[in-house]
Amino acid sequence: MKIPVIKQLFQSSTPEELEATLTVLEAFSEFRGVKDEEIDVVGELITNICGALEVHASVNAGAAEKDALNAFGQKVMGSIDRS
Repeated sequence: MKIPVIKQLFQSSTPEELEATLTVLEAFSEFRGVKDEEIDVVGELITNICGALEVHASVNAGAAEKDALNAFGQKVMGSIDRS
């Protein structure tokens, strides 16, 4: 997860565009010929796209962009700490 990437995706893409990209990446990751290194990259991309979608939802619910980005970052870090 990279907050600057999530911010860029949020600012430059609609939720519909992000959802379409997410669908393609998920389908790609299910192909049996995909190497482990490729899965790692796709996983990082999926995480960033999901983050941008969450930021879109938070902003649409009334949060400021900066607060929405920080909240997502804290949520991810909190889930890592509990693992």
